[in-house]
Order: sequence, then C-alpha cells, then structure tokens
Amino acid sequence: MSDPPSVPAALREAAASNSAPMPLAAEAPPPLRVRGSLQGDLVRLGVLPCAVLALALTGWFTHARLATLEAQFNAEGQAIARQVAAMSDLSLYAGDVPALQNVVGAALRGGQAARIEISNSAGIFVAAGPAPAGDAPLRTFSAPVTLREASRAAAFAPAGSTTAGDAPIGLVQAFLDTTAHAQERTRTLMTGIGLAVLALLMAWAAVRHMARSIARPLRRVTRTVAALQAGQFDARCDVAAPPPRFSRAGRAEAPHHEFADLARDVNRLAERLQQHQQVSEQRVREATAVALMRMAEAEQAALSRARFLAAASHDLRQPLHAMGLFIDGLLDGATEAQRPALARLQESAAFMGVLLDDLLEISRLDAQVLAPTLADVPLAPMFDALAAQHAARAAEARVRLVWRDRGRAVRSDAALLQRVVGNLVANAIRHAPLDGTVLVAARPCAAGVRIEVRDNGVGIAPIHQSRIFEEFYQVANTERDRRQGFGLGLAICARIAALLETRIALRSALGLGSTFSVALPAAEGAAAAPAPAPAPVPAGLAGLRCLVVDDDPAILEGTAALLRQWECRCDTAATAREALALLEAAGARYDVLLCDLQLAGGEDGMDVVAAAQRLHPQAQAVIVSGATGPEDLKRLRQHGAMLLTKPVAPAKLRALLAARRLAA
Repeated sequence: MSDPPSVPAALREAAASNSAPMPLAAEAPPPLRVRGSLQGDLVRLGVLPCAVLALALTGWFTHARLATLEAQFNAEGQAIARQVAAMSDLSLYAGDVPALQNVVGAALRGGQAARIEISNSAGIFVAAGPAPAGDAPLRTFSAPVTLREASRAAAFAPAGSTTAGDAPIGLVQAFLDTTAHAQERTRTLMTGIGLAVLALLMAWAAVRHMARSIARPLRRVTRTVAALQAGQFDARCDVAAPPPRFSRAGRAEAPHHEFADLARDVNRLAERLQQHQQVSEQRVREATAVALMRMAEAEQAALSRARFLAAASHDLRQPLHAMGLFIDGLLDGATEAQRPALARLQESAAFMGVLLDDLLEISRLDAQVLAPTLADVPLAPMFDALAAQHAARAAEARVRLVWRDRGRAVRSDAALLQRVVGNLVANAIRHAPLDGTVLVAARPCAAGVRIEVRDNGVGIAPIHQSRIFEEFYQVANTERDRRQGFGLGLAICARIAALLETRIALRSALGLGSTFSVALPAAEGAAAAPAPAPAPVPAGLAGLRCLVVDDDPAILEGTAALLRQWECRCDTAATAREALALLEAAGARYDVLLCDLQLAGGEDGMDVVAAAQRLHPQAQAVIVSGATGPEDLKRLRQHGAMLLTKPVAPAKLRALLAARRLAA
C-alpha cells in the first residue's frame, strides 16, 4: 500500500534512512488505540453535507407553508369583499339603505370578517362591526360594486341615468382580523426552526464524534513533534495498532492505519535527531568559543575607538584651531600678492575643520557616546537662531527663507534638534533655484509636532532617495567639489534623529522640490513666547578686556595677536595658577574669559571658570576646547559656561565678543 498523502515525503525518507531500534522514552505515554481507517473517518464526515441538505429542505418547506397561509388568508378576505359587492349592487344603485344594512349584517354574522363597509360617491355609507382602532391587527380587502347585466334596464332607474359600461357604482371594504393568521404563521415558523435545530444537533453530534476519533491520535503526534522542536529528542509517539481483521475465509489480515504509520515515522525521525544531537552540541561549543573570542576583540576595538575619539577630539583640533587664528591674523597685514594665497589657505583650513567635525560627529554617534537631554524646546527661538545663522547664505544664493513656528514647542534635545533642522535648511538653500523659497514650518501630526523643511528645487529621483542618508553620497556632486559639502550632513542628521527616537522622512519628485520632515512629541507645557529679535551687534571691540588661558603656546599667541588686532585688551596665561593670579590681582577687571578645558599638568579649566565667576561675575566664561564628550558637556551645563568647539572660526569668535560688548 502506498504512503498516505498526510505523511510528508521528507519525513518518510528521514525515517527510512535509519531503522535502529527505538530507545525507551523517559516517561512513555499510554498507547492510544484507534479504530477503523482514515478513509473510513473521512467517509463518516459526509454526514455534515446531509445536515446542510436537511436544513435547506426544512427552510424551503417552511417558506412554502408560510406562503400558502398568506395566500389563503388573502383569498378569503378578497372573496368576502367580492361576495358583499355582488349582493349589494342593486340596493346601492337604488339607494336602499335598509337592504344594504341587511347585507353587511349577514356578511358580518359569518364570523370571518370583523367589519364591513359599503359606500359610494352619492354619500351612502353603510357599515357593520366596530370601528378599527389605530393598533388593531386588521387587514383591509376592497372590491368595487358594479351592476349586473340583468339589472341594467331597471324600471326605477333615475331619469337621465345610463347603465352602459362597467364603471363601479360603489366600494366594499372588508376588514379581517389577522390574529389567528399570525398565530398560525408563528406555529409554522417555530416548527421549522425546531426541525432546523434538531438537524443541526444531530449533525453536530455526528461530526463531534468523528472529529474526536481523528483528533486524538493527531494531537498525540502534534505533541510529540512539539517536544522534538523544543529539543526533547527522547519524546516518542505511541499509537496502538488496531486489532487484527479477518477475511471471509477466516484468515487474519495485518492491521493498517495511517495515524499508526505516521507515529512510527515520527519516532524514527526522533531517533535520527537524537543521533545528531551530540554532533550539534559539539559544533555549538566550538562556535561559542569563536564567538566569545570575537566578542573580546570587538570590545577591545571599541575601547581603542573610544580612546581615538578622545585623542582626535582634542589633539587634532588644537593645531587646526591655531592655524585658523594665525591665518586670520596674517590677513590684515598681508600684501596684495599674499592675500589670494592666504584666502585659499583660510578656505582649506575651514574645509578641514568642517570635515573633521563631521567625521568626529559620525564616530561619536556610531560609538553611542552622545546622550540627549530632553526638555521642552520652543520652536520660535530656535527658528530665530537658525534664521540669523543662514540669512547670509540665503541672501547670497538669492533664496527666500520663510519660518512658521506657530508658537509650538516640542519635547527634545535643543542642541541636537537645532543641528538636524539647521543641516536640512542648509541643504534646502543649496538645492533651491535662484529666487526660490525654502519653507520651514511646524505642523501638528499624530506624533505631536512635525517640523518640515520644504524647497522648490529640482527634487530627488526615486532611485537616489534610499541612499542620500549614506555617508559621502551626493547626487549632484560626482566631481567631489568640496565647496558643495562632503556628503556627511544627512548621514549625521539621520543618526541624530535615531538618537532622538524618531526618523527623517522624505517626500520628493523630480521638478517638484523636496520636503524633509521630522516628527517629535509635543512639549508637556505650554509653548514659550517667541524671544524678541536681538538688537544689531556693533562691530567695534576696542577696549574689551579679555583673558586667554591655554597650554598650547601657538594657540595662546595666535589668539592674543588676533584679539589685539581687534583692539581688545588681552592678557594670557598658560596654567591655571597664572590665570588665578591674574584674576585675583588688584584692580583686575575682565569682560570675557577664553579658557581651554584640559590644561597642562592635569589642571582643569573648570576651576578657572569657577574662580572667574566668583571674582568677576560680570565676565562671560567661554570654554574653547576640542573635548566634546558627554561628561564634559554635562559639566559645562552645570557650571553655566559657554562652549566653543575647536577649531573656532575667527568670525564666530568676533561675533561672540561683539555680543558681549553689546550686553556690557
């Protein structure tokens, strides 16, 4: 006999490949005896279609019975109305009201009608029976009253009247009570429902019995397979074979059942799996050892990367910061022949600073050393700061910036969010056409507030939209023109957005511009009122008293020279001890303190900041450092000191000093 279709071919092959004796299970379940065959069980399931057929026939006959009752009731009512109309034609024609009353009384005494009415257009109205109430269960049947042929030549017809034609001369209305009819319909319907329920119960009982006979052995096989899947390879499925059957000749035939065959195949598969278990465990141990070794290597690489970030964040920024200061200091005294070279050198240093910032930012985000500080961030001040930051670039590119904060506030990290939106605005300005528009708007959404940056540029093709957030990928800069950026801005924005537990969405089409958006939760409190626009900053810095503290002689010399070119009064100190001596000197007064965070000999610049805040509370304390770790940033926030990250552009430093002069 061929294998039953319920047994998979792979299972049969795996079971046939190993015929070793079956080991005893730890706790063998009692054998389950099955009767008949799977084919017999499926045949018995044919009772279900019979039940469906019984329900269909019961419904059909019930419907036919209800239709017959309805037709009989309507025919009876119509017959009464027609009979009364035939009996009252002459009397109605002659206007004999007593005769009409006798007719309706005789019809009412028949007991089938509850009320009879006879009327015509001449004003004759004869009725018998109670007037129907508004909620009475009555049904009305009407019949017209026409003259019969024998009475059309009546001698007593009024002068001028005619009997030609079949036009009705009146109307008969018979009202029949529907109570008995409704009761009969209810009895018929309940009888049909009872028959249907009985058929359903019988079919359910038969199917339930047959389902049990099939589900029990199948459930045992399923439990065994689940145990094998859980790793219990000693589980076995014991299904007892059916009793032997005898042929007509009295010979015993070998019993056969599909579930018993399936159970034996599952058991052979379990034996095969148990044999391979030891081999698999050995391979797992070897793989675990390799994984532990590689994990240790990865942890060591992470530590090395963290040390590199710490060194690069400070050591690489120091010479670049000093170079920028010296270049800017040389520009004022350079000759006309030297100015182009110095301008190129200044441009290259600026590009190096941007690239270094982007690379270190990517590294910090990948190493997960940045932790956002969530707070309520009103969008109006942030939009104002971004507008001032990008106004010159937008004017140079002839692009109109439109800001619409609508008084909203979000729950996020202010610095990280400003970095994301600022980068998106810079990209939009770069790709907007001449006389184009860049719209930055805050709109409500399901998540809270959605900040959108929209331009009307050329748009981004669908083939590029999935890759623009990759590092160094630029759609329209195949020549790698560094003036168009390095392709790291959107990659940094995507990582910062993930750090803020959101993502940057993009909608764009060729020729229709692009819209970048980020959804953030709304602020828990009310949005802060927009900050007033700052007054214009004066350009003069003459007489501003500054104290510069840095352990790098090149930076110290370059910063002092640059400040003196701006006509500032500048003192310098290479150590915290020298700085404290200058701060404590009699008559000393400083407006700005520019101090490095990490000084020589393990000295801490925050000690200098604390002393300046104590001795010179009017002075603005600014930390100029390349260390941007989360611990350092937390300390700066706690002490209320401003941070300028090296390398600092001279223009940015001058703007800071000018703002301090305005505040003074």
